[in-house]
Amino acid sequence: MTSRDTAPTTTQPFPWVGLLVLAGAIFVSVTSEFLPTGLLPDMARELDVSESRIGLLVTIFAGTVVLTTTPLAALTRRYSRKYLVVAVLLVVATGNVLAALAPTYEILIGARIIGGLAHGLFWAVVGAYAAHLVPKHQIGRAVAITSGGGTAAFVLGVPLGTALGHALGWRLAFATIGIVVLVLAALVLRFLPAVNHHVSLATGEIALPARKDRSLPAVVILLVIIIIVMTGHYLFYTYITPWLTEVGGFDADSIPILLFLFGGAGAVGLVLAGLVSDRFPRGGLVVATAIVAASVLAVGLFSGSQVVVIVAFVLWGVPFGGVPAMLQARMLHTASVRLRDLASALYTTAFNFAIGFGAFVGGLLLDGAGLIVLPFWDAALIGFGVLFMLLTNAWLTARARRPRAVK
Repeated sequence: MTSRDTAPTTTQPFPWVGLLVLAGAIFVSVTSEFLPTGLLPDMARELDVSESRIGLLVTIFAGTVVLTTTPLAALTRRYSRKYLVVAVLLVVATGNVLAALAPTYEILIGARIIGGLAHGLFWAVVGAYAAHLVPKHQIGRAVAITSGGGTAAFVLGVPLGTALGHALGWRLAFATIGIVVLVLAALVLRFLPAVNHHVSLATGEIALPARKDRSLPAVVILLVIIIIVMTGHYLFYTYITPWLTEVGGFDADSIPILLFLFGGAGAVGLVLAGLVSDRFPRGGLVVATAIVAASVLAVGLFSGSQVVVIVAFVLWGVPFGGVPAMLQARMLHTASVRLRDLASALYTTAFNFAIGFGAFVGGLLLDGAGLIVLPFWDAALIGFGVLFMLLTNAWLTARARRPRAVK
């Protein structure tokens, strides 16, 4: 099955329907990935394992993504993007149903590995899909819309899944997500426009290897930024439910509400990201990430005051809701057209490496020093990420001003 997709032109209307369908697909995929964070105590109790071992499910899922995304993206590069999205959604649904039926922790690991295989390829394809649907000057707007699916997962998906899991059992929550994924696969098949992801060479032009692409250094720098910032975030957020109940003193029944507040704040941040991503791709990211670091630090410093924790938690959610969209938009602006699909696969790999590594480090800190240290490590790593951004932004600006070597 080779691609018969069509390319957009600048005269076509803005593809709202296609972008909203992509957002829906991202919604179910992200909800599936992070559902264990809201149901962590319930799953640990039923499977008779520690909470850190349930947190390890996030690491295993993300580790599978890291190891398989780029190879799978390379193997499937000739195939239609649209039908590839449908195929991976079907596998995501299968992984969730298997998780719901898993009788042991070990079989649950296998189900999460299946989900991770599909999730990585899904993001490698979907990450660049919006850029294929619109001209370059609309990329930030398009990415903000599709990223709305990820924000909605934190606003509605994970909180509702958590509430459902608390009320009727975590297995039913996974089964429900599996069914919803099947519905989204059908919507993608019906409504998502096909795209042409192949880049044609001009007459007499010779294709250069990726390592010689002038945009590659900026892409690599952005990958490092993703790893630093997201590792910091997920070493704490993976264990946010036990932190809120054991350190923050919140009742378990209030966790879905708190997660809803965090996600709702993120929706506000996503709107702001859509406004600034195209105009200030570097500066906007620096400011948003700095606010995240300050908010997380406040959560840790004032853990004894539930009012302050709630306010800081919401302030954390606003900028972080826009950070992934800003990172993705900056990647699509940074990478050359020929490097775009590879950059999208590497973006997915780096992001999920950070998620898995963050969950792993957070688990080690939890077992070794307790939940109370997690927000401080989070704030320190993200603060370092802000410094790294400032330094590399200065270097990239100086590099862009230098004339290119004459060949």
